Amino acid sequence: MLRLLAFAEPNWQQKNQHESEHQLTSAAADRLDEFFRAFKGTARPCLMLDYDGTLAPFRVDRFRAWPWAGVRELLAQIQNQGRTRIVVVTGRPAEEIPPLLDVEPVPEVWGLHGAERLHPDGRRELEKIPVEAIAALNALRACLRRDTPGGLIEVKPNAIAMHWRGAPRGKAATIEKRTRALFEPVAQMNGMTLLAFEAGLELRAGRDKGEAVKMLLDRTDCGGQNPIAYLGDDLTDEAAFRAIKGRGLSVLVRREWRETCADIWLRPPGELRDFLKRWMHASSHLQSNVYDPLLDCRGIPR
Repeated sequence: MLRLLAFAEPNWQQKNQHESEHQLTSAAADRLDEFFRAFKGTARPCLMLDYDGTLAPFRVDRFRAWPWAGVRELLAQIQNQGRTRIVVVTGRPAEEIPPLLDVEPVPEVWGLHGAERLHPDGRRELEKIPVEAIAALNALRACLRRDTPGGLIEVKPNAIAMHWRGAPRGKAATIEKRTRALFEPVAQMNGMTLLAFEAGLELRAGRDKGEAVKMLLDRTDCGGQNPIAYLGDDLTDEAAFRAIKGRGLSVLVRREWRETCADIWLRPPGELRDFLKRWMHASSHLQSNVYDPLLDCRGIPR
């Protein structure tokens, strides 16, 4: 794991003297230089990004989780260069991302940790979930209506998530314990998995982020000619980091270090903005084979 500390910019357009020292290990610098050297000729870069915790700070009210200052503007510039395929891979339902991100043209979004795909043209694909899994989830939803563990329940087409973000430590521990008691027996069923994330648990069926990234890589990689990166913060992103290993750059984006299999660690928002700026500058030198998301986002099997 390589530590990258880039220029932090609290006011994003104006550097803060105290936070603007550039400390880059030689190994991390070499890894980034090698990655951005691949931006040449007719390369078609692909930038895959988690949303909550990566592009935006966590919020108890997830509908107010706007991107970090400056991130929306940088992504819009990259998108409008027409040379990068931007894909958001999130645990949220895909339809929640476009109004929060507010980038035009609308990027491709893989929601529900990869089980759902929202195309830039508005077409939506949802992985088929086994009937037994749907029945088990419906039964658990009915149980939760009668007796909730005390957290915030999020119902998804293929999952049930329990959130305890913002709860006091003792209450959060109680919610987690009660949630595990409900979720873990159902998770033993074939096709069901229990997914831990920041301040929550999700009982789910369907693809995870790693499988979604593998599908994207199989279409985008082109024999290793295209520079590809995945940026994420959560435990759920580790599957994506493993999937991209050896085929692209994996970047952990979070303010505090944790164990990870990602290649590089960035602290948001300043270091994230620096990475996006470097991406924008590198892609500006590519030949003008303009990327059309409406044409290129077709053909991945469900």
